[in-house]
Amino acid sequence: MRRLLLRWFINGVALWVAVRMVPGIEFYGNWQGLALVALIFGLVNALVGPVLRFLTCPLIILTLGLFTLVINALMLMLTAWIGQGLGFPFYIYGFLPALWGAIIISVVSLILSILLKEGD
Repeated sequence: MRRLLLRWFINGVALWVAVRMVPGIEFYGNWQGLALVALIFGLVNALVGPVLRFLTCPLIILTLGLFTLVINALMLMLTAWIGQGLGFPFYIYGFLPALWGAIIISVVSLILSILLKEGD
C-alpha cells in the first residue's frame, strides 16, 4: 500500500512539474484535483500502457526504445481527455506539448523514485 501511495505522489509531483514547465499543458484547479488527475494518469499507465507497448513492440525495438516516448505522450493525452470528461480542468494543446510533458514526467519520476528509494 505504501508503494502505491508513493507512486501516486510521484505521479502528482511529476504532473505538476510538467504543467509548470511545458507551454501547452495547463491545469486550472487545486492540488486535490491534480491528485485525482495523477490517479487517472496512473490508471491509464497501468491499464493501457502495457497493451500499447505489447502492440507496438516491433516499433519500440526498431527505434531502440524511443517510440516509448510517443506512447507516453499518447497516454498523457488520453489522461487529459478522460480528465476533461470527468470535469477536471487538465488540458494538453497538441502532440508536441504532450511529448515534452511525457519526457519531463519520466525524468521527474525517475529522480523522485531514486531520491525516495521506492524499491526499499
